[in-house]
Amino acid sequence: MCTVYLVAFVFILTAEQCSSSKLMEDSDLSLMERMQAGKTSFIYFGNHVNPTIELFIEQLQMSADALEDYGITVVMVNCSKDDIAKYCTGEKLLTKAYLFRGSEVLRSFDIDTVFDVNAIVSHVLFSVLFNEVLYVHTPAELLRVESAAKQNSDIVVGHIPVLGLAEHRALMEAAFVYGTKYQFVQTTGSLVLKHMGVVDPSSSQARLWFLNCKSVSRQSDPCSSTAMSKPLNTINIHTFLQLMEAPLVTEAVTDPSEVDVVYIHLSVPVLYLFSQPQTQHLDRDTAQTVALQLRGEVGVVLIHRDNPKVKTPLKYNVAYKLPQEDVKYFTLSAPEEVVKFFKEELLQKHKIEDEEEDEEHWSDLDILDDEVSESVYRDRDLLLDLEFVSELTADTFQTTVKQNKITVVLFYFKWDAVCMAFIQSYVEVAEALEDVNGVELAAVDCGEWTDICSDQNITSFPTVLIYRPKAAAQPYRGMMGTKSLHRFILLSLVSSPVHLSSSAEVMSFLEGDLYRKHVYLTPVRVLGLFSSMQDMGISSFEEAARLLRGETIIGLFAHEEAAKWVEGLSVNLPALLVSHGPALPHQVFSFPSSSATDHVKLIQRVELERFPELTVENLPWYLELEKPLLLLFIGKEESTESTSSLAEIKQLLGSGQLDSFLPCWIHLGRTPVGRSILEKYLGFVPPLPSLVISQIKTGGEVFLFPPERPLMAENILLWIRDVEDRHEQPAGLIPDVKWGPPVPFFDFLAIMDQEAPTYAAQKAPKTKNGGRENHKEQNHVTPNQSQGPHPSANPQAPRRHSEL
Repeated sequence: MCTVYLVAFVFILTAEQCSSSKLMEDSDLSLMERMQAGKTSFIYFGNHVNPTIELFIEQLQMSADALEDYGITVVMVNCSKDDIAKYCTGEKLLTKAYLFRGSEVLRSFDIDTVFDVNAIVSHVLFSVLFNEVLYVHTPAELLRVESAAKQNSDIVVGHIPVLGLAEHRALMEAAFVYGTKYQFVQTTGSLVLKHMGVVDPSSSQARLWFLNCKSVSRQSDPCSSTAMSKPLNTINIHTFLQLMEAPLVTEAVTDPSEVDVVYIHLSVPVLYLFSQPQTQHLDRDTAQTVALQLRGEVGVVLIHRDNPKVKTPLKYNVAYKLPQEDVKYFTLSAPEEVVKFFKEELLQKHKIEDEEEDEEHWSDLDILDDEVSESVYRDRDLLLDLEFVSELTADTFQTTVKQNKITVVLFYFKWDAVCMAFIQSYVEVAEALEDVNGVELAAVDCGEWTDICSDQNITSFPTVLIYRPKAAAQPYRGMMGTKSLHRFILLSLVSSPVHLSSSAEVMSFLEGDLYRKHVYLTPVRVLGLFSSMQDMGISSFEEAARLLRGETIIGLFAHEEAAKWVEGLSVNLPALLVSHGPALPHQVFSFPSSSATDHVKLIQRVELERFPELTVENLPWYLELEKPLLLLFIGKEESTESTSSLAEIKQLLGSGQLDSFLPCWIHLGRTPVGRSILEKYLGFVPPLPSLVISQIKTGGEVFLFPPERPLMAENILLWIRDVEDRHEQPAGLIPDVKWGPPVPFFDFLAIMDQEAPTYAAQKAPKTKNGGRENHKEQNHVTPNQSQGPHPSANPQAPRRHSEL
């Protein structure tokens, strides 16, 4: 993604960061050449950047990649360099973007309307396809479209309650791909919902219907409709249209497990009905009746028993197959029972499993684009209760952050997906801290109060700053979740460093009352030991403690008694003492004079555990050590074997024989992703507990401790020596590949070419009338006049993606 910097009110796009972006930056000359070429461009004119504009330009860059597939170029013009008449002057500068075909403006957009990549792509495609995607307000207008389509083409109707969201983009992209095959219709009103039989037309859910108009035999016959039951997104629309295109009933002469039909490749349930030779015609009628009632959700196959390949026992007359499952057989007495069984039991179960699988495996295409955006979209109907969060303005910001208390401030944008995902956690933290004295949680919407965010040097979103009296604001750098932020704020209430004046207070800090007061937050204590307050290194240590406030608990003992805490050790004062709990031995490290930044790095390193349980949260800290992992995997349930294995490795820690490794362990119950890691390492999951050496930084080889040997200290050391001496063969290899999307990507450009060969090329016109004519019969429905001029009035309009 390109980064936009504000330097003397000039856009500067760094070449290294923008090399992968399709966003073009035009001068007045290149803009003139672009307009003379007659192609379609989405252009933004600007002359300086503020946080709002910066976020818009980031979305503009992402939309450039998406719109390139449709033959539309996304362009930015720097008005500080090139003063383009009409567009680089006036109050609309910075707040408008324009859709051009050649030199003609097809439509202008407020940037509040095209606020993100989904909004940009959906609105631009809707404008380009204005005469192809018909907009209807009332049932009467829809009936006129049906009348014109009968015996000519089928209709796809999309109800989009809010324009510019992911569902709108999905519908427009489908219209671009399938526009030559089906008539697409869009509506936003509740009247059409009632006409289509929706029980609750006030619902905010996006919907899609397929109207079978091409096959009607008489003009007086109605077009039958089928509703898409799944959420409206790109992959579901594609699957639904392929189902509607498939035969209503497919016939086969082999057992269900041997049948290969399109429904299986589309990952939809398949229903198998069995036909007897003496009732073949009746069975076909029954299959047709059942298929009509399950159309759009289930594929129906009729199996003819008169073929010797069919070996299914006669007692079964129905079978079904759910995606990724085996065929199951049963017996039903009537077609109504088959439909009821599927609709009320199997499809509902399949729907629930799909939703769970979407959550766990990101199988929804929207999540592939941005799982955070998807989570925000999924929760879009949830109203956030901001009762516990103060919303700050320019009038209240300074007085709030200068109060004699800790003020936590979230800086966010309402239309940014990450911000809206995090703000839900932020509200939960505010509610949890309601009864904690001396803490207030507040928020600033940087879309409304850009001056506040500029003054506070906010350059990324969301950002959380901690304000304390007479101290510089401290940024929160932890994970964007409820638990992490809640812990950070509570730790911020602890003085850093805690000044200790006697050995008794040191003991209380490490093990006594001072320790127990905050042990629920962290068991780790870091203590700086100095001979006196006149020590030159104290100031940098105190600054390091201030920088780490909220992350760990740090004490300072500057006293002549400090020497007693390092007696008998090969360490002189000043020193660092680290405790991981009362029952564990203290660690002492030399503490050379250095800068506060170096002290921070040292403290963060020494407070790491010697034999940690790896979690998603702490893994990055331990990987920074760049040591091979001696990694023990233990199962979900506590067992004698797991406890014994942990004890054997702990026994080796003090010997120094594991110093070249990072001994660690993963509990598959608390960190389920550990099972996937183990399977990726070895290709299978061995019996647990299981010990491996993972050489991440040196070739990616993985070695497995022989499962037949007892996991005992002596055996572990012998095995490690064999690995180091290359006497042990690797059991696996960490693949050096990039992580791809968790499901295959649909090649919609290939689909375009398959649907209409040679239709997917946008070519510059050779003559005045050289463009492709629109042979598709237009249905004259009154369009929504607010949508602007007809983009496809020009015969040179680009219809599909550019030459590839």
